[in-house]
Formats: sequence, structure tokens, C-alpha cells
Amino acid sequence: MPGGTEPTLRAFAGHAFAEPALLAQALTHRSAGSPHNERLEFLGDALVNQFVAEALYRYWPKADEGALTRARAELVRESALAGIARTLDIGPKLVLGPGEMKTGGHRRDSILADAVEAVVAAIYLDAGFERCREVVLPWFDTMIAALPPPNKVGKDAKTRLQEWLQGRQRPLPVYALLSEGGEDHARIFRVSCTLAEPAHATEGEGSSRRAAEQAAAGAMLEKLDAM
Repeated sequence: MPGGTEPTLRAFAGHAFAEPALLAQALTHRSAGSPHNERLEFLGDALVNQFVAEALYRYWPKADEGALTRARAELVRESALAGIARTLDIGPKLVLGPGEMKTGGHRRDSILADAVEAVVAAIYLDAGFERCREVVLPWFDTMIAALPPPNKVGKDAKTRLQEWLQGRQRPLPVYALLSEGGEDHARIFRVSCTLAEPAHATEGEGSSRRAAEQAAAGAMLEKLDAM
């Protein structure tokens, strides 16, 4: 039941704890009192970044520092860690204070992500670096495999299109507003993206001019990829 966990819980995510108190602390939110998981979260954050950095370094042997940094940011962001927490079913195991229980804290991304980092630290303190690495790295396998190519990760369509053109010393795209309509609370913008070299034009729609420009740039990238 969310908000409570058995004090005798000893195993989690394939690791059997020699010191189950570490796991209990990792799953205890500060709203439930002390000892809670904030200090473990601090340590776990550093460990997660190390493991993911190493995994990406090996997975993309030719990627530059910028691509590796952007990819790591994608993998360790709050929503990504919360996704891992849901896969591991951490939510129902969390110990929360009455207020957090009432507001559904066991489903909140921030609390779930913090708990993942705390559990990582608990495994490290319980069994050491190598065992922790062995347990934790597989949590990221699916996300790493799903990453776009290094030159695309973490970049929006307009940025990628600009870099594509600059890399070939070609003129930058021109964006033009074609139309704007809809109700005040549901505006629709239509924008064109035009290239001089190669001579192409695409259009995109969005709820803002910026979103429409991104859609048009994305359509242009698809056209260029198909050339």
C-alpha cells in the first residue's frame, strides 16, 4: 500500500541487502520523518551520473563531449528516473508522511526520481561500487538503445537544421508566418521554412509561432534525410 513498506524488506531490483535498514531509509521520504532518503539521494545522484557517463562513453565510441553530455542529461532527467521507478514498482514501497500520501506523492515524478537515486546509493553503501554498477546499469539499457544518433540527441529541429546547413556552408533557412487563426485559447499558427540551397520549402503548424517553426524545420530535416 502506498505510504508504507515492510521494515523487513531486504531485496530490491535483484539485490539482496546485507543491511536492510539502508533500503528502508532509501524508500523513506522526508515527510515521514528521519532517517529519510535525502542524503542518500545526494550520493546516488553522483553515482547515477557516473554509471550513465561510462555507459554512453562505451556505447558511442566516436561521439564528442557535447553529444555525450546531452545524452546523459536526457537519461538522468527527473522524468527518465521516474520512469525507471515505475518499472521497478518503487511507488507502492515508499514511506510517506500523511500529507504526501493524501496528495498521491507515490506517483509524483520528483519523489520517484529521488527515490531511485537513494536506492542506488543504498546499494553502493551495502555492497560496493562494482555490485552497484552491475545492478543499476541494466535499468538504463532500454533508454540508451532508444537514443537518437549522437548528432541529434537533445537538440531541437531548428538547431539541427541550422547545424546541417552550416556544416555544408549553405545559407540559413528563412521562416515566414503564413497564417494565424483559431480562438484565443486555441491559436493555430502555420509557418513556412524555405531553403535557398538546396531549394526546398516545407510548412508546419503549432499552437505558437515557435512550435510551428519547429514543425516546419522537422519536416525539412525529413526531406533532406530522404535526398
